[in-house]
Amino acid sequence: MELSTILFAIAGLAALSYVAGRQRAILVGARDAAPKFHSLPGYHGAYLAFWCVLPLLLVFAAWVVLEPSFLRASVLAALPSEFATASGDELSLTYNQVRNFVEGSSVAQNVSADIAAAADVYTAALDNSRLLLAWLLGGMAVLLFAIAWRRIAPAFRARNLVEKAIEYLFIAASLVAILTTIGIFVSVLFEAIRFFQQVSVFDFLFGLDWSPQTAIREDQVGSSGAFGAVPLFGGTLLISGIAMLVAAPVGLMAAIYLSEYASPRLRNYAKPMLEILAGIPTVVYGYFAALTVGPLLRGVGDSLNLPVSSESALGVGLVMGIMIIPFVSSLSDDVINAVPQSLRDGSYGLGATQSETIRQVVLPAALPGIVGALLLAISRAIGETMIVVMAAGLSANLTVNPLDSVTTVTVQIVTLLTGDQEFDSAKTLSAFALGLVLFLVTLLLNVIALNVVRRYREQYE
Repeated sequence: MELSTILFAIAGLAALSYVAGRQRAILVGARDAAPKFHSLPGYHGAYLAFWCVLPLLLVFAAWVVLEPSFLRASVLAALPSEFATASGDELSLTYNQVRNFVEGSSVAQNVSADIAAAADVYTAALDNSRLLLAWLLGGMAVLLFAIAWRRIAPAFRARNLVEKAIEYLFIAASLVAILTTIGIFVSVLFEAIRFFQQVSVFDFLFGLDWSPQTAIREDQVGSSGAFGAVPLFGGTLLISGIAMLVAAPVGLMAAIYLSEYASPRLRNYAKPMLEILAGIPTVVYGYFAALTVGPLLRGVGDSLNLPVSSESALGVGLVMGIMIIPFVSSLSDDVINAVPQSLRDGSYGLGATQSETIRQVVLPAALPGIVGALLLAISRAIGETMIVVMAAGLSANLTVNPLDSVTTVTVQIVTLLTGDQEFDSAKTLSAFALGLVLFLVTLLLNVIALNVVRRYREQYE
């Protein structure tokens, strides 16, 4: 039995429990002698669904976590005695071979008889585990349904319990998001600390040479490598700066037009079409930058006798700026529309024109929100991966010339972690140090943007 089948059965039980609980509350309430219910029938149905489903989901999640250990122990116990002296890595390799054989990833002729026998044990243990889980959940469902069914009565406060359960669900969802962020940061931090044990923090943050190619032998030339990340930071800021030079004015002017000049009918069509740019996959932008914009700029540069690289920062920045226009325009449009109409009416009453009202009243009032939108767009540009991976260069050049080829932090992270890597060398660990810096920078920008927007909302709410 597949886990998805069990989940579908739990979902069906939730729907059935809701309908049954609601109908029972309606029937009980329809009796002539029945007092008035404390909660609506829908709350009784939701209570019955929550009471039956949530414990089942907790047991299901625990079972999914513990099942691999049970299967591994069953398979290893069925192996011949000569495997008793094998190391942990060898046992892990054998267990993976058994799983691959069961899942059809291994050809039967290439598997030994011991592996085939262990595969039969794995299959039987898996079937028994799923069957036991199904019976356990079924018994729990019947018991929980019976208990909750008897509680449905006029005086039962189902609404309070349902609302409290929903509150706890919201808290759990928030904790998942927060703990995930903390987990990502901690996992990157530990690997970055290992890197900084081999390379000085000062050399990494202020070094001007980036050449993370380490040698295999100690006597080989270039065994130390160079991990100065300033060229990577410079390339990232150069491309992000070009992107913002495109996105900020275009997005802001589009927001002003849509909110102040466009008719409601045009706005209803134009704004969704503009926001389509945000839904285009970034890999498509990467193709566009690599195959169209880059060669086009190089051709224009050749006609003007200018040396333009086919992987120039200008081409990547232009495409990235087009990509983040919706971030600026949509958020700016929202904050401009949030400016009270009374401010505009007061400006018109004093004799100001529409353009003067926009320049001297609307934009200053919406400035905190616009700044927040720009900061969010900058953080999006700094963290962009696919466009720069496909269209930016790999050479770490420290330059401010947008016609030259530069590389970025995200390009180097992808390059360093591509293929088979050893996670004990400074070359591979440097990717985590770069990721840590990128994480902290984007986090700082997001915090600043949220604080600015919060200050704006407190002013007009």
